[in-house]
Amino acid sequence: MTEPVKTIIGPRRSPRLFGGRDLGIDLGTATTLVFAKGRGIILREPSVVAIDVHTNQIVAIGQKAWAMIGRTPGRIRAIRPLQNGVITDFETTKLMVSSFIKRCLPISLGKPKIVISVPFGSTQVERRAVFEAARQGGGKEVLLVEEPLAAAIGAGLPVAEAVGSMVVNIGGGTTEVAVIALGGIVKGVSLRSAGDTLTQSIQAYMRRNYRLEIGEPTAEAIKIEEGYAFNPPADKIIPIKGIYLPTGMPKAVHVKSSEITAAMEEPLATILAGIRRVFEQAPPQLASDIIDTGITLTGGGALLKNIDGLIAKQLGLPVQVATEPQECVALGTGQILQQTGNLNRVALYRL
Repeated sequence: MTEPVKTIIGPRRSPRLFGGRDLGIDLGTATTLVFAKGRGIILREPSVVAIDVHTNQIVAIGQKAWAMIGRTPGRIRAIRPLQNGVITDFETTKLMVSSFIKRCLPISLGKPKIVISVPFGSTQVERRAVFEAARQGGGKEVLLVEEPLAAAIGAGLPVAEAVGSMVVNIGGGTTEVAVIALGGIVKGVSLRSAGDTLTQSIQAYMRRNYRLEIGEPTAEAIKIEEGYAFNPPADKIIPIKGIYLPTGMPKAVHVKSSEITAAMEEPLATILAGIRRVFEQAPPQLASDIIDTGITLTGGGALLKNIDGLIAKQLGLPVQVATEPQECVALGTGQILQQTGNLNRVALYRL
């Protein structure tokens, strides 16, 4: 069992030499963000790798690989080495992390100290995989922080104080729900219903109701640009292009905005149930704090239109979306690196 390290060890070198080298990494299923100490977020790339299956060589990483999804010839395969917040292809993840680190650091600066996020409730094996990916990718010292805790720090919540805060971090592969106080997670859950699930539900709806096959990038764009968690525009019509399965030929259909909302109903219900469960399990005093301070939404999924209103309506609690919610985990790792505020009691993990 990994024990949390309650004190963040300060830099042993001069800030002039040490500053700018350390990195905070939000290693997400859909997107990886990198925070450089003293410079802010300097990299935001899809967590995708394109591989030549004949030679087993990497063709592209990040945005270039994402652009290849659904467009590659038979010998090129675009893959996500993380699924549902878990590393499923360690070697590819290591190469991807290494590539991102090299893009962020001049060789002359040497190996950095890295703070990297892991899902809440991840197993020792899963944490070890993330740790090794960061270490073998170039990290000299690696510390792990649970995603909802990093998200809460990045959102500016008073995590180190004796007051309850509730954060819902809706990422690509997982939704992390946590009640936080005194620098640690008191109650939490990691749900496998998140941004990717919402995208897949739109693809499934189009196949089931229109017999139209649409690619992941198309479904993702529909979710971002036209998706509403609830109360969609009554008269909004969305044109969608894809492959009509009975003929295998291209076809365009027109779909009501309310249908996209209906398509996402099941995964959203799973997220709502998880939030309700964590709130009900919170100690009474912390639950009382949350009734006053509300729920803070972070992660890219927090940008889904009206999702704050849906949660507020269903749970009867105040809900607010963090500023730049998709950056909160990366900003949290960065604040830990910089040791700003009162973060010396935040729970980190060292393997």
